[in-house]
Amino acid sequence: MTIKKSANLNLPKVIFGTSGLGNLYVAMDDDAKCEIVEQVVSNSQKPVVFDSAGKYGAGLALESLGRCLKRLGVKQEDVLISNKLGWVRTELKTPEPTFEPGVWRDLKFDAVQKISYDGILDCYRQGNELLNGYKADLVSVHDPDEYLVAATSEGDRQQRYRDVLGAYRALGELKEQGEVAAIGVGSKDWRMIQQISKDIELDWAMIANSMTVHSHPNDLVAFMEELERKGVAIINSAVFNAGFLIGGDYYNYHLMDKETHADLFKWRDDFFALCSKYDIKPAEACVAFGLHAPGVKSIALSTTNAARVKGNIAMADVQIPAAFWDEMKATGLINKNYAYI
Repeated sequence: MTIKKSANLNLPKVIFGTSGLGNLYVAMDDDAKCEIVEQVVSNSQKPVVFDSAGKYGAGLALESLGRCLKRLGVKQEDVLISNKLGWVRTELKTPEPTFEPGVWRDLKFDAVQKISYDGILDCYRQGNELLNGYKADLVSVHDPDEYLVAATSEGDRQQRYRDVLGAYRALGELKEQGEVAAIGVGSKDWRMIQQISKDIELDWAMIANSMTVHSHPNDLVAFMEELERKGVAIINSAVFNAGFLIGGDYYNYHLMDKETHADLFKWRDDFFALCSKYDIKPAEACVAFGLHAPGVKSIALSTTNAARVKGNIAMADVQIPAAFWDEMKATGLINKNYAYI
């Protein structure tokens, strides 16, 4: 499928994820959410970029973002919103949402997946409605890897992939009509991006949980180099492996324990010790590594603490001494042949 590539997709070094606005792991009130949005807008160059999705809190993240932007009087031209499409808000008929149980807090709605030509248009329209007068200019199909993994047979998988291509046909039409500026893909499994990129001319790709200081496989590096040659902007998301690399309990959204995952905890202990030796914050090392990977234009960072926003932006410009990376390689904490730091 041929979609004319967008020229000059200029993105800042840091874009802001909005999963926290959808009550990921913790519920926040509107004042707290608007304080986060205000700090992002105040400390970022314009247009400030927010990344959201209908899946985040069954549309709550989009709704909260739109409400806060309006409350703060932010102009549409001063904000660029990415909406990863694939889920629509529905009525909540069970004690907790069915679409991703145990992750989101205090939701009033459920969500269902709709990946197809018509389904993705429903997602797009509902997303703009929830944004309360704002609109998404960057659009993508959200987690197509998960959609295909749910297939019950090879035939079902092939049909599901046709659904994905149908969704991109719809997005291509929106772009041709001038409704959106650029089309991309967001996926936790980078191999799904690789497959889609063979059929769709993408403007951008969001790679999540994959290119981090802890995990940077050679075949992924080669694919990112290929995207860079094609002029596809890469957004590197979840550079902390969902928080574990900076002290959290979840690695790629799975709860870890020291007995079962002793090697992972040992890696983190050694990483922390080396960061301390060089007076580097672990988050700074993660951001620097993620931002300097091949083809990466931006990293996506999320926070539920407004006081951390300014620091998150500043981390993108922190210079990490070469000796630190040399020792990371010498101790086996990163691939000794990795060429981008």
